[in-house]
Amino acid sequence: MLSSACAFSLKWSQTPSSRNRTKTDSRPRNACDSSWRSNSHSHSDATISLQEWQSCGTSSQIPAMVIEVVEGLKVLEREMDSQMSFGGIGGKLQIGIGRAWGLWGLIVGNFKVQEDRKHRATYQALVDSEKKLQFFAARQIACRLLGNRGYLCQKCWLPLEDCMCSKIMPCSLWGGIRFWLYMHPQDFLRQNNTGKLLWQLFGVEAATLCLFGIAEHEEIMRNAFKLAVRKGLILIESYFLSGKSTVWCLYPFQNASTKSVKDILFHGSSGGLEGQSTMSNGTKPMHFVLIDGTWNNSAAMFRRLKEQAKLVWGEDDLPCISLTTGVSAMHKLRPQPSWDRTCTAAASIGLLSELYFLPEFSSYGLDKQAEAVEEALGFLLDALTARRLRMGRSIARRGRQNINIC
Repeated sequence: MLSSACAFSLKWSQTPSSRNRTKTDSRPRNACDSSWRSNSHSHSDATISLQEWQSCGTSSQIPAMVIEVVEGLKVLEREMDSQMSFGGIGGKLQIGIGRAWGLWGLIVGNFKVQEDRKHRATYQALVDSEKKLQFFAARQIACRLLGNRGYLCQKCWLPLEDCMCSKIMPCSLWGGIRFWLYMHPQDFLRQNNTGKLLWQLFGVEAATLCLFGIAEHEEIMRNAFKLAVRKGLILIESYFLSGKSTVWCLYPFQNASTKSVKDILFHGSSGGLEGQSTMSNGTKPMHFVLIDGTWNNSAAMFRRLKEQAKLVWGEDDLPCISLTTGVSAMHKLRPQPSWDRTCTAAASIGLLSELYFLPEFSSYGLDKQAEAVEEALGFLLDALTARRLRMGRSIARRGRQNINIC
């Protein structure tokens, strides 16, 4: 969804592995993922630790509703005398034969069917649309966390035998920039996601994961924007950026009013302190939101971002930036809806590069930071390509029909 006129980022969906996975069927394959391996419990002990949660790219506490969903799955296991099993795209629940006692006596069935009935009933019982979204998001995330234990590396989200963590060289992002990866829960732990590269490289404080529909995450992002509005004065050369001028979304919705990277400076108020080329002490960074979701989900995500913006500064006019991006390296592997659209990592590369070529930003090493993201994107492309070749799957763009992108 990142066109040459308007930039931003989304994901393509991974092809499901033919192998079903349970939390106990996969032994550790390399040394990259000790925290998750140590948490690979049987299904009867399906708990999520804080370490496990934060290893997936966040510094937040475990969302309350995710814990609630996991507890519900554990209760259903006990009621049915059957263990969950996961497989397919995103750690989906698979059939597991068991028994459940109800008002009418012994019910013979399988865990997947019974859980599906239970979660649908829970969803329908919620009258608040906000609660429905939060429940949907929490269930998606809980199943992905439990379903990919012992199979994916928590840090790079690749199968353990394909882990690329040892190739990633962390570096510092210039303190005047903070990325927000606003991710749809259906894309959480997706192998071919590229947004994850940003916090692998720059850390979770410089590139912060914000999961769509997770109240705690959205509150963290909203509070950061409120702080930017109240105190976010940035001094770059002779320009002051304050409040709303420090928050930007890289999203090319055709009805959204977009500005170029150059407008970042001129959108704020101009000051008269010539000769100062660094940020003032104690000032806050510019916030750039990259939307991470399928093209079908992106419009709803953008609408929700505008709702968050209205809560912060009283209007839903969220400033958007367009980039002049080239073709992403990921086009070699998977199709985009259009050749002039790109992935999350490539959008960040484009932003950093365009900022670097502005004289006011040329001294902050943004070119080197863009190169680091590009190198990491190459490592991800190599890992995904090697895996597909090993599994006998097509790597040609024309051979893939899915229109989702990452």
